[in-house]
Amino acid sequence: MIEVHHLNESRSRRITWLLEELGLDYKLVRYQRNPQTRLAPPELMAIHPLGKAPVIRDGEKVVFESGAIVDYLIRRHGNGRLAPAYGTDAYDRYEQFLHYAEGSAMLPLMLKVYTARLGDGAAPLQPRIESELQNHLGFLNQELAGREYIMGDELTGVDIQLSFVAQTCLKFCGRDAFPNITAFVDRIEARPAYKRAMEKGGA
Repeated sequence: MIEVHHLNESRSRRITWLLEELGLDYKLVRYQRNPQTRLAPPELMAIHPLGKAPVIRDGEKVVFESGAIVDYLIRRHGNGRLAPAYGTDAYDRYEQFLHYAEGSAMLPLMLKVYTARLGDGAAPLQPRIESELQNHLGFLNQELAGREYIMGDELTGVDIQLSFVAQTCLKFCGRDAFPNITAFVDRIEARPAYKRAMEKGGA
């Protein structure tokens, strides 16, 4: 059975959601953030030396990094679901967005999170951070125009990987700033598999 090393308030909710979409059995190994530092507990280092979540164990194999986990689970256990066929134009688009979620889109969001703790000291950085937020979220909003999901009418692993970006967008920008992203978040959060993952893993 697949183990999901699951940290509260982290990207690991994406992995439990994916496993629910795939209908795979899994075991949650839960960790709680330190309430003062908001850091993961040192016990996570027992599964992987970085001490970050998500991490999965599938038999003897340990896989870290959420994009790699999404890719691994779909390739090894998806049976052709949740990804376009390899070698197609659709797969090329899929791969770009799979890497884009953490490679580019998360950076301005995380900078906003961290600089918020600096107060006035972060003021010189804010115009650049806001500019990058508008750039990336505007791009994602446009890519969702006329589409239910990033690849079209069907959910794929890319939507699961981008969900954290989209949900964080709503937290920072509200529901009105990027209407296609808002509709996307409403759509994914209404999925039965997403609801099951939230019930099992928590918010």
